[in-house]
Amino acid sequence: MLIQQIDAIQLLDSRAIPTIEAIVTLDNGISAAAMVPSGASTGTYEAHELRDEGISYRGKSVNKAIQNIRTEISSVIIGIPATEQRQIDQAMIQLDGMPNKSRLGANAILSVSIAVARAAAKATDKPLFAYLSQNNQYSLPLPEIQIIGGGKHGNNALDIQDILIVCPQAGSLQEVFEMTFDVYYAVADLLKARGLYSGMADEGGFYPRFRTHVEAIETVIEGVSKAGYKAGEQVLLSLDVAANNLYREEVYHFALEGLQYSPEEFQSLMAKWCQDYPIRFLEDPLHEDDWQGWKELKSQLDPNLKLIGDDLFVTNKNRIQLGAESESANACLIKPNQIGTVSETLESIALVQELGWQPIVSARSGETEDPFIAHLAVGTNTGMIKVGSLPTCARTTKWNELLRISRQVETMAWTAK
Repeated sequence: MLIQQIDAIQLLDSRAIPTIEAIVTLDNGISAAAMVPSGASTGTYEAHELRDEGISYRGKSVNKAIQNIRTEISSVIIGIPATEQRQIDQAMIQLDGMPNKSRLGANAILSVSIAVARAAAKATDKPLFAYLSQNNQYSLPLPEIQIIGGGKHGNNALDIQDILIVCPQAGSLQEVFEMTFDVYYAVADLLKARGLYSGMADEGGFYPRFRTHVEAIETVIEGVSKAGYKAGEQVLLSLDVAANNLYREEVYHFALEGLQYSPEEFQSLMAKWCQDYPIRFLEDPLHEDDWQGWKELKSQLDPNLKLIGDDLFVTNKNRIQLGAESESANACLIKPNQIGTVSETLESIALVQELGWQPIVSARSGETEDPFIAHLAVGTNTGMIKVGSLPTCARTTKWNELLRISRQVETMAWTAK
């Protein structure tokens, strides 16, 4: 099962922005492809997407990255067994030579890395989730699903990026989706009745024109009740603040409300929201370099609340280790395109699990129909997944793949239990 050929083409993601699909063919005739997503709200320390920066697609085309796949990347990995994932990934990392994979492009490297893993899974006659498993233990992840989108994902209608729900008492994955469906459309009814319904965010949630952030939070809670569920019990809230986008000149800005907060004041605001509302997951409440602030905020929160680093950690095991040493979080978002290879993603997940933290496999705002992350979450037994909302194809591709996987392994554990 040696790699015999590698090719790539330019396709479009869920925002109609170009992305890469890599195609890996083995000497036994097996072929597999992989598409990579793109983020709108990105951390400084993420691996670098390579774009053409010309006039094509307003500089967003990926022809340079595709050419890198066809030439340099192909030259170093053709002939290697597809099952040697780490060797292949390391060969691409060394060939690139830059700490953020900026020469060849992390989008080029990751598309090949995932395609290799998928081809190897086919060649070994395993489902992809089973192939990715390090210990043959896997479970269905509990979804974290967007209801309201803001920030760069939602036309900046809200300053914070996401208001999401989690249904920990659901008896099955199907029940999670039914409960979320009920809440989603109950919130839609409220927004329409109040003249606030204004459009759909990148990830499928709403982006209404609220007057305050508290009004947005309370509307979701009201929607939970209207749908027939108990907020704080059957349905928990999650906030993605994406604080990097709010932090300028050492001050946090809420443009919606015309307010500014010092770092200490913003910490207090985040802690108050978590005390006043059934928020049990809080992502990126402070900017990516404020390690001390994260530690101080964590000390103010319920120990059971998951304080999630996204831009803080960027799926990088070195930054995750810094977070452990500074006691700044207890959960970590996992986005393969932040780090750029399958093997590095697996290493970061393993470290998060060793620390006793909660790993949450996550999609990006510019998604594709590739369901890789569904298999990643199951195969690595992460326990949670964040894909966006329900009613867009780039999201339902992942949700439906999880439902298919649940039928493949009847004895698979259900994380919510």
